[in-house]
Amino acid sequence: MHEPIPVRSRFFQSVSAYFDRAADLTSFPAGLLDQVKSCNSVYRMKFPVKDDEGNIVVIEAYRAQHSHHRLPCKGGIRFSAHVTQEETVALAALMTYKCALVGLPFGGAKGSVRIDPRACSPGFRERITRRYTAELIKKNFIGPAMDVPAPDYGTGEQEMAWIADTYRAMKFNEPDLYACVTGKPLDLHGIPGRREATGLGVSLGIKECLDREEDMAELGLTPGIAGKRVIIQGLGNVGSYAAHFLQKAGASIVGIAELGGGIYNPAGIDLRHATRHFRENGSLADFGTGEFQEDPARTLEMPCDLLVPAALEGQITAANAARLQARIVAEAANGPVDDEGEAILLKRGILIIPDLYLNAGGVTVSYFEWLKNLSHVSFDRMSTRISEDAKTKIMDSVEQLTGRRLDPAQRAIVTAGPHEIDIVHSALAETMAVAYHSIHDAWKTRDLPDLRTAAFYVAIDRVCRSYQAHGIFP
Repeated sequence: MHEPIPVRSRFFQSVSAYFDRAADLTSFPAGLLDQVKSCNSVYRMKFPVKDDEGNIVVIEAYRAQHSHHRLPCKGGIRFSAHVTQEETVALAALMTYKCALVGLPFGGAKGSVRIDPRACSPGFRERITRRYTAELIKKNFIGPAMDVPAPDYGTGEQEMAWIADTYRAMKFNEPDLYACVTGKPLDLHGIPGRREATGLGVSLGIKECLDREEDMAELGLTPGIAGKRVIIQGLGNVGSYAAHFLQKAGASIVGIAELGGGIYNPAGIDLRHATRHFRENGSLADFGTGEFQEDPARTLEMPCDLLVPAALEGQITAANAARLQARIVAEAANGPVDDEGEAILLKRGILIIPDLYLNAGGVTVSYFEWLKNLSHVSFDRMSTRISEDAKTKIMDSVEQLTGRRLDPAQRAIVTAGPHEIDIVHSALAETMAVAYHSIHDAWKTRDLPDLRTAAFYVAIDRVCRSYQAHGIFP
């Protein structure tokens, strides 16, 4: 009897299988497809850092640059005790295809540091982050024109601030140095909307999918988010914001699964109170409403219209795919459904909205932040006042023609120009809408088997054409 493949090995295997399935449907030369699939470079490093007691701890870390078809490379940095080089390469590959799919001028990359961030003091975590950054600088694995990291699982604005500060200290003559990393705090040249970007993008992507009346009819669902029963796995940054925006659009959050257990209530869960309870207690036990289940995997199997796994990879496999009762699985995390689990879901007629598309909101807004850092000006500074002046002239004309004047409060609302966050959210919504249209069009017009294959097909086509435009391949 064969031993089961470890989850993280299955993740790498799944990404490769998804690529091969879509690549076989294209007409590009085998050598070109091999280049697109291959990881260009991986930097595996070990470096010493003193812990809080002054002892030397050797830290293992990675940075993978999957594709140089466009530069800079782009991808987050993950802090986890379970990261491997194989997982990092798989995540970098997904970033290549993801950026191509949503039209961003980046190659894919990913970084990882093998630590448990929850077990580290802030000081120890800072020393690790700064030393990791220094190692990347030495090997030219970071820089505004070469490789631009961002937050990922186990990291956030604070780590990105330490990276930016370390880069500034070592590269102080560079004019665009703050473009070396995205996901920074607002006070350190970040951008409004980056914190919620991935979760908001998830909700926008789900909206695009659910608005297709013919697709929903095949699933026995009515179009639109309103009234849909949703189960969320993970109350981290992505899951909490995705749940918030879905609930705001009219969905009912009926289940939440987290470390240590899950809750399910077909009548709906108060998301704000559940989130606060989890953050204060580290568990959803004793929340007070709904059925608590010690095994969070059971929560995923409860009745719902939409299941949103927003935690880690390998959550839906051959072991549990047959028991899911959702009609749609929306992959907010990277690789939550492996290839064996996917085959079961597709056979059962369950629609999968792939991670390759659905969680692209984070890198999309990171792109906006990178552009802002390169141009050294916020997006609203150049447009807000001229927009307000134009709206004011229109309102003056309307009031003269109608003889009716708005009160000052109404007039201020109508003539207000956009703030930077309005521009960011609008551009993100446009990006998700255009990308879904390209996937859906490929799915239907080319008679592809599913949305994931269509997403990979579109991404592979764009990366291959980029290589051909460089004259590298015929």
